[in-house]
Amino acid sequence: MTDGPGGGAGAGLARVSSELLAMSRHLEVRDVLKTIVVSARELLDAEYSALGVPDDHGGFAQFVVDGVSDEQWKAIGPLPRQHGILAAMLKDATPQRLADVRQDPRFEGWPGAHPDMSDFIGLPIADGDEVLGALFLANKRCPKPEGGCGFTESDEELLGILAQHAAIALTNARLYERSRELTIAGERARLAHELHDAVSQKLFSLRLTAQAATALVDRDPVRAKEELHQITLLAAEAADELRAAVVELRPAALDEDGLVATLRTQIQVLDRAHSARVTFSSQGMRALPAAQEEALLRVAQEALHNALRHADARHVGVSLIRQGQGARLRITDDGSGFDPSAVRRAGRHLGLVSMRDRAGGVGGAMTVDSAPGMGTVIEMEVPGG
Repeated sequence: MTDGPGGGAGAGLARVSSELLAMSRHLEVRDVLKTIVVSARELLDAEYSALGVPDDHGGFAQFVVDGVSDEQWKAIGPLPRQHGILAAMLKDATPQRLADVRQDPRFEGWPGAHPDMSDFIGLPIADGDEVLGALFLANKRCPKPEGGCGFTESDEELLGILAQHAAIALTNARLYERSRELTIAGERARLAHELHDAVSQKLFSLRLTAQAATALVDRDPVRAKEELHQITLLAAEAADELRAAVVELRPAALDEDGLVATLRTQIQVLDRAHSARVTFSSQGMRALPAAQEEALLRVAQEALHNALRHADARHVGVSLIRQGQGARLRITDDGSGFDPSAVRRAGRHLGLVSMRDRAGGVGGAMTVDSAPGMGTVIEMEVPGG
């Protein structure tokens, strides 16, 4: 990480805060995880970063990486188990900063396709006494001290603050996802109240964290404190947005009404709520397996959110047609568009990662066609059952 005019740890921390708080609008766990690993790698200028969320069976329920290509990731093979240094971070909840992870007595090797790693830093993401996951980075891009670790004590402190942000974001995302699964009105109201309370308390903690973080940066104290003050303002704004989100929480009607009726209803609501014209058409559809319908619905919702909230579109069209035994979903908008190759530079486009994951998770595929000023076309195809 380099310092300079307008840069430094303070600017990096403010940027990370903005990205994570903006992600609260999506409240998708997969998007939050990806935001964390991308932000951590860029903040500490590391070659690799990863985040694992443990399951109850000695493995990982989710494992997200950055710095590794899709081809490399497939070649590596199955997800790691909870052993070695990963297990130490999950069980002991203590940070780990190593000059060479391969020389640590707890190191148990890695698959042949795994990239080579040396200096290492990792720490748990915790909510109180509950360890939500383990965040770790490797190969800092800097000259290494002889026999020492490229990651510094300052890096560890900054990563600790990021981990607190991550715990907030993950807790909120999990609460939101739980709310979508509830079907009983009383449970839905109870969870909304729980979400409101959790967000308020944790964002208060975030304000305290932002104030304490001023002690970490001494290269440009005036600028750093201004940047960190911005975190406090962003946290207050996020609290307002999340209170509004609580009011809008509703369970999906997919199981009761089917995909076509659910999409049509939601799009009619969006058409009334926004100045943009939002239309829906469907042709020849039949019922699909639940996993395929869920994936199609979530991708449509994310694409609609992006078009209506960020692209300044005047018209958004959604079509769902039968294709063989499966289906093809198409979402078009005439909005501002973007450069798909630059997805990591825009927090909202991290939603594309989750959308592609959903498509691939049900054996489907997704394409994105967009350019600045030219609108966006997103297509997703899924097979039938």
